[in-house]
Amino acid sequence: MSLLDALAASPVFFVCTTFVVGLAVGSFLNVVIYRLPVMLEREWRAQTTAGPAEPAHAPGDGLPARFNLMVPRSACPKCRTQITALQNIPVLSWLWLRGRCAGCGTRICARYPLVELLTGAMSAVVAWRFGLRWEAGAALMLTWFLVALAFIDVDTQLLPDRLTLPLVWLGLLVNLALPPLGDGGLHGNTLSLPVSLTSSVIGATAGYLSLWSVFQIFRLLTGKEGMGYGDFKLLAALGAWLGWRMLLPVILVAAATGAVVGIAMLTIRGRGRGSPIAFGPFLAAAGWIMLLCGPSLVEAYLGLYGIH
Repeated sequence: MSLLDALAASPVFFVCTTFVVGLAVGSFLNVVIYRLPVMLEREWRAQTTAGPAEPAHAPGDGLPARFNLMVPRSACPKCRTQITALQNIPVLSWLWLRGRCAGCGTRICARYPLVELLTGAMSAVVAWRFGLRWEAGAALMLTWFLVALAFIDVDTQLLPDRLTLPLVWLGLLVNLALPPLGDGGLHGNTLSLPVSLTSSVIGATAGYLSLWSVFQIFRLLTGKEGMGYGDFKLLAALGAWLGWRMLLPVILVAAATGAVVGIAMLTIRGRGRGSPIAFGPFLAAAGWIMLLCGPSLVEAYLGLYGIH
């Protein structure tokens, strides 16, 4: 019996396998979350600074000149000891090393295994929700993008075009390639993917323009910028994946969650009212919730008013 047959025969085996794959992907996402902003900062610095070729170490960051998602190998930021394959097993290596570098004993941030566990758990939930079908692969891809974008936004207040723009195009291509379930995934269908290409295109367009309009109105009224352009592109990506019908639920859930978290931070941490709060993680979380159960939630809400 092939692996594919085994996965098809046992939903539990499929979910567990996806969890393990998600752990490995989470390990790679840790690399993306840390390195992509550094790569972008170097590019921006090179574009704004005229001078000779980049030196052996980029100015100010102390990192090798050749620095991307693949090279150099991961190393301790303090002693620069390279991390071996056995020390890079998701979650287990961190537990085995007791959260410290094997070379110098420096504490390793607990967020690394937490990102791996989060990615694994979210991947397993997607596998359970969609089952062994093409839509599950697409949903996993969207999930992994959202995890990376959320943590990058938390760290840097940025949603890089290198992730958001490909995510828009991938959403359009997925809904072009897969047969639609219905009108925007509603009317009796419980899965959010795929939607019709028309719904996908309208979702991408409306997602961008809706937040762009709010941004412009807020700037006219206050003279301040309330959000970044990356938020427009992320909502456009979610519209491309989930269709235009999911845009309002995504915005409502993200705004409500953001408001609760913002009030909590003001109360508990005493942060000033002017302190920026990344909106991308709330959009990402709301989009993922709608990916899992958006059509069912919308149908249930409309049912309260006798609308079917």
